[in-house]
Amino acid sequence: MLLANISNNTRKARKQAGLSQDKLAREAGVAYNTVVKIESGENKNPTIETSRSIANALDVSVDKLIRYD
Repeated sequence: MLLANISNNTRKARKQAGLSQDKLAREAGVAYNTVVKIESGENKNPTIETSRSIANALDVSVDKLIRYD
């Protein structure tokens, strides 16, 4: 269940930032496919480095991405 929240929280934060998946990937310095897989829940174990890069690109904390609301 927690992994689904990483997926949902990442997607929500990206949309709030007004970024496409492609733009987020470029700003975070990760592969486009990585963003797609995280948001779809296919990537069930993103590394802390990837999570940190995405959070930085979205200007949110890693905690916000992994938090269960």
